[in-house]
Amino acid sequence: MMLWFFLSPLLLVGSGALLLMLAEAFAKPGRREGFALGTAVVFAAGLMASVGCWLHGLDGAPEATSLSPWLVVDRFTLFFDGLFCLGGLLAALIAGGYLREHRMERGEFYMLLMFSTLGAMMIAGAGDILTVFLGLETMSIGAYALTAFRRTSPRSAEGAIKYFLLGAFGAAVLLFGFALLYGATGHTDLKGIGASLSTMTSGVSSSRGVQPGLVWVALPFVLVGLLFKVSAAPFHMWTPDAYEGAPTAATTYMAAVVKAGAFAMLLRVLFGVFGHATFMSWASGWPPALALIAVVTMTVANLVASQQESVKRMLAYSSIAHAGYLLVGVVTAGHGKAQAASTVLFYLVTYTVSTAGAFGALVLCGRRGAEAVTYEDLSGIGRRHPPAALALSLFLVSLAGFPPTAGFFGKWFIFRNAIDSGFYILTIVAFLNSVVAAYYYLRVMVFMYMREPAAGAPIATPMRSGFVTAALLISAVFVLFLGLMPSSTLDVAIDAAAVFGG
Repeated sequence: MMLWFFLSPLLLVGSGALLLMLAEAFAKPGRREGFALGTAVVFAAGLMASVGCWLHGLDGAPEATSLSPWLVVDRFTLFFDGLFCLGGLLAALIAGGYLREHRMERGEFYMLLMFSTLGAMMIAGAGDILTVFLGLETMSIGAYALTAFRRTSPRSAEGAIKYFLLGAFGAAVLLFGFALLYGATGHTDLKGIGASLSTMTSGVSSSRGVQPGLVWVALPFVLVGLLFKVSAAPFHMWTPDAYEGAPTAATTYMAAVVKAGAFAMLLRVLFGVFGHATFMSWASGWPPALALIAVVTMTVANLVASQQESVKRMLAYSSIAHAGYLLVGVVTAGHGKAQAASTVLFYLVTYTVSTAGAFGALVLCGRRGAEAVTYEDLSGIGRRHPPAALALSLFLVSLAGFPPTAGFFGKWFIFRNAIDSGFYILTIVAFLNSVVAAYYYLRVMVFMYMREPAAGAPIATPMRSGFVTAALLISAVFVLFLGLMPSSTLDVAIDAAAVFGG
């Protein structure tokens, strides 16, 4: 019975998706109002189940390892299960208002949310490269379909096709790297591969038959495949088009849950397989390559974001920039894996609630036929609809990293850990990029409060939705709580990251 308890977050989401499929099949046309609420309840139940498993504890419970190596139930898994369910809950609530307002209320949207989240949860608990790939494809296919959900929009179709083609290419590169690792070690489980690679000496086969040549060829393939999924530059070109073309509720989900799932995979694979000192060396390992990618990602994304006229596209490039900040945390892993990984986990929580709130507030700012898409659309909305403008301002300030919001401490912990580890130049570059990012976040607020719409220009008209309002309230509570009392959540992140060792 304890095994079912430990698997309850995953089982609740999977069962909820199947039940929703049945409900959709028998629902009468035009009677789908309850799907958003039902999906939100399932995600809330998954979140509570994750918290319950965490509080119960896993130490000494043989059931927690009974599915190893295929599925590992540890604190890292439970942390991400809860984060995925929180992100899914916010996306479902935003969708409940957005889809109805824009006459796209169809049950398959919510099923795709839950099945894609199920894939992300499989990734977080994956202990084998086969499970990693299965979870990745389950999550990605759902995201591809969500991107193309606006059937009559050429922009949505274009974004989905680009996302699908480049996503499939990235998955193929990753799978090729995994195949080389299997050929080099004879293992598919992450722990077994990592143990085999720890015996490897450069240039010659070890006593366990590991082929170093294959391993060193596999490393860049695996790294490139992972970077595709986290949308790091120069593998980010699909992100702006996919985020802009997708319905805003789907964009919210991709920016929050899919991004977090990609980083869960990155941490599992890099620390589980390539966590030995040989591969974390600055002479020949992955940290210097990842540091360069982090610098390029932050710089390119922030510079391009500052030139955008579409707020939604700006937030897409903002998401890429945040991937760069997160990679800074991953790079510092060579000086203490658990401590570095904990800052990444904490940052993912702050980013999830901040970006979900930002997209939700953008949804609230415009109704069907009078959406808020560009900076000009938001002109004067601070006077016409103060609550929506205040909500958007709060989440933008958090994304920019100003106190006393969650985003401030997310960046603070990342940067402080990088300085403590001796990465001064990397920290300076990240800080300067944060200054650039503050420009385009604050620019939105300038248009909302200090500009008026041009004569004859279309004016965004705020919508009314209890679902979207609930999502914004939940996000705001998290943003302020994490900004005022970050230590408790950081302690949880440290416990979750402890699975990687010190």
